[in-house]
Amino acid sequence: MRATMGFMCGRFAVTTDPALLAEKIKAIDETTGGTETGPNYNVAPTTTISAVVKRHSEPDDEATRRVRSMRWGLVPPWAKATGDGTPETKGPLLINARSDKLTTSPVFRTSAKNKRCLVPMDGWYEWRGEKGSKTPFFMYAGDGEPLFMAGLWSTWRPKDSPKDAAPLLSCTIITTDAAGPLSEIHDRMPLTISQRDWDRWLDPDAPIDEGLLRGHGDLDRVQIREVSRLVNSVRNNGPELIEPAEPEPQQGTLL
Repeated sequence: MRATMGFMCGRFAVTTDPALLAEKIKAIDETTGGTETGPNYNVAPTTTISAVVKRHSEPDDEATRRVRSMRWGLVPPWAKATGDGTPETKGPLLINARSDKLTTSPVFRTSAKNKRCLVPMDGWYEWRGEKGSKTPFFMYAGDGEPLFMAGLWSTWRPKDSPKDAAPLLSCTIITTDAAGPLSEIHDRMPLTISQRDWDRWLDPDAPIDEGLLRGHGDLDRVQIREVSRLVNSVRNNGPELIEPAEPEPQQGTLL
């Protein structure tokens, strides 16, 4: 029996330094050198992460890949500001976007037109079981290389902020129906994008490719393993979170 636990893809791990990532995928590193620079084995919503976009420097030049720092949890451009100038986010955290709602949802359709991104990660966590006794699993690439998840991004500024003020960049991870063995863990999964399709997904001058939304990209690279319940707490963060779970001690009598 499948069971959902809050968000789908609500926690993931990423260990690749943004500068090294940019070099690896032939992108410009535009990250801010903030909290996303070190390995993070327990990335939670509102954390600053790295995302890959494709943008123009000048209106007529060729768009190039860039790695940028973004808040995980999309903040729409029209979100109101609080008294201290931060975005009002009392509603649900927009950390995930359903692939079948992108072009119709008022929250996502503007970003879907020309602000699509990739969110690199080592893998993501999901839980299976009944409330109170859920078992965590880690879905990761068996070849040891990062997975690149389809996402959307947005820019936000307080209404009265100076035009030259740096905007808040934020993003969401797109999810689709789980397939294969993954469907035994959860009914949803992040939408993976294969390397051959990166530029097609990111192209800011082309409409969204509906075919990519219906695919499963790098599904054949994904493997599953049960991991420790240490991941249940966002306070825990280390490589032990993605290690295989220790087997339960056997109950029995001593001879």
